[in-house]
Amino acid sequence: MGQEKVEFLKGTLDMLILKIVDPGPIHGYAISQRIQQISRDFFQIPQGSLYPALHRLEERGWLAAEWKDTSTGREAKFYKLTRQGRKQLETEVLNWEQLTSAVSLILRTSE
Repeated sequence: MGQEKVEFLKGTLDMLILKIVDPGPIHGYAISQRIQQISRDFFQIPQGSLYPALHRLEERGWLAAEWKDTSTGREAKFYKLTRQGRKQLETEVLNWEQLTSAVSLILRTSE
């Protein structure tokens, strides 16, 4: 992943994680798989970025986590959105839509 992608990712990773977790409990590895799959491999989140982000979101009270068995029989930490997390996601999505709309306006301007 190029340096530009990494910088971009820092600002958006939290929002992407909250969006993926929104439908229901999911474990960390599955979160990174879903992000990669849905983005058609554009986002490939290294564990060194994913797990600190999950920890940060949990500390902020946006995610709740509990240990459960996975389909493979292993134990994993499953994350779900808290009420506060859902509010944060709505805010982030709104901000993102405003940002992309403003950037599009500028990019479409001919000199």
